[in-house]
Amino acid sequence: MNLLVLLAVAVVFGVLRFLRVSLLVWAAAWWVGIYLILRFGFSTPIPASVVTLYMCIVSLGLLAYLSSSQERREEIAGPLIRFMTEKKYTAFLWAAVVAIPALAAANVYARMNVPLEPPLFSRTVHPASPADITVHDKKIDLDAGENPFRHLESSSPQEFRTHVENGRKVYYQNCVFCHGDNMAGNGMFAHGLDPIPTNFHDTIAQLRETFLLWRISKGGPGLPDEGGPWDTAMPAWEKFLKEDEMWDVILFLYDFTAQRPRGKEEAAQ
Repeated sequence: MNLLVLLAVAVVFGVLRFLRVSLLVWAAAWWVGIYLILRFGFSTPIPASVVTLYMCIVSLGLLAYLSSSQERREEIAGPLIRFMTEKKYTAFLWAAVVAIPALAAANVYARMNVPLEPPLFSRTVHPASPADITVHDKKIDLDAGENPFRHLESSSPQEFRTHVENGRKVYYQNCVFCHGDNMAGNGMFAHGLDPIPTNFHDTIAQLRETFLLWRISKGGPGLPDEGGPWDTAMPAWEKFLKEDEMWDVILFLYDFTAQRPRGKEEAAQ
């Protein structure tokens, strides 16, 4: 979290409370404050499509609150009616009438005229993994290591299926929104990400399970320089998931796509 943004929003709210501003100003302040937190308050950028979705929810929530009683409706309507009817506000009213569509048109024009520029440097879709990583204070060898539950596929198929099913739950609770319910990288938020989420059907057979653990546990913030630039919501899942849950979801990825993990001998060549 960006504590400076949160502190600035909190200070503004404190000043507004001290000044005892109207309900209309409070509603506007809440809308703007939540937008600023979503847009600038997180170290990992939130995709624009997700921000838009959340702001629609916030707008509906504020509208429901403001219209929930006759007293609130009157408190909101009063300043708006005075602004639109009293002569002293005529100049400001005309300015608003002109400015609102002008700003909307300027926004459309700016988006349509963004120059196409090549990236600052070439980006590797699957950059080389480090030799080892630390997850939950445990050192994991990515070169010589392996999924601790993979051996159960032959030694205890029933227990193996239990891990796969747990991986299914983890995936559909956390990953489906970007990677999609069919793992094709076409989830509901995929269009707002750069790079787009991985299509596991096309790529997972090229990867070792330890590589996937690295990418899942460290997320976008853990990409090396050759993997950038990135503007993705992929978090460092080690902050939210247990190590076993990450290994389980890896089992599910291979099971769902009917692929096999890349072998050690291939990775060493």
